[in-house]
Amino acid sequence: MLRFLARRLALTIPVLLGVATLVFSLIHLIPGDPAQAMLGESASPQDVAELRSRLGLDRPLLEQYGRFLRGAVHGDLGQSLRTSQPVAAAILERMPATIELAAAAMLIAVGFAIPLGIIAAVWRGTAIDYAATTLSLLGVSIPNFWLGPLLAIVFSIELGWLPVSGRGTWANLVLPAVSLGAALAAILARMTRATLLEELREQYVTAARARGASRVRAVLRHAFRNSLIPVITLIGLQFGAVLTGAVITETIFAWPGIGRLLIQSIGFRDYPIVQGCILLIAVTYVGMNLVTDLLYGLVDPRIRYE
Repeated sequence: MLRFLARRLALTIPVLLGVATLVFSLIHLIPGDPAQAMLGESASPQDVAELRSRLGLDRPLLEQYGRFLRGAVHGDLGQSLRTSQPVAAAILERMPATIELAAAAMLIAVGFAIPLGIIAAVWRGTAIDYAATTLSLLGVSIPNFWLGPLLAIVFSIELGWLPVSGRGTWANLVLPAVSLGAALAAILARMTRATLLEELREQYVTAARARGASRVRAVLRHAFRNSLIPVITLIGLQFGAVLTGAVITETIFAWPGIGRLLIQSIGFRDYPIVQGCILLIAVTYVGMNLVTDLLYGLVDPRIRYE
């Protein structure tokens, strides 16, 4: 396991280097002068020159790239152009809200999807299966940029049960978590059903029943455990997406997380913040892929990394 972990960590280095290179290129891909684009057309030449010097854009490109990599390794991603706050501090300030939303969305998705997928697989071909399949198909088909406003209209404006925006109590968390977790729950339920159906056809399940195991034990202890690898893969990848990609949901519900910070920074042309947010997204994806691979060995003893 240690050899596998070391090998996977070594493989992440070129990935992170490539991502850092793309993030660094972001500011240089802006048409025209990046400093002029940030300040606007009405900015004076003195202000533009000052910003170029402040961002280091007046230095050779390789020198800028080296400074960016050294800063990224040490957690120094520059300063916000709008607030002069360090980029790392601004991101860390928003991280708890995003983690809270992502965890709540994943809890809703897993708590709803896993039982639904198991029930649909066990009662395959019945009305219960058709209802569960229809519900999951509906969840996949509804985009969160439509579901979010719909939930806000129904439960906040019409019924007045829940607050429509902001962060504070658990009530503020319900609508954005449901909006974010609905699509994941639908995909996860379909995956659970499909993989469990394959395992239920295997002979070891029949053998377990023949040895006197109850139906519940045969399904949960034997078949479900062996069907977890694809489910864990999906959960790991989707958690990375939920943790860093809740841009629309955070914007709709004014949730003060990384996604909303990214949108606000794009609007203000605060490119150092944009660079930091994108770099965080990439690192999170790489980290979640590594954690997912390590979980395989804990769930399925047949997997041997050495």
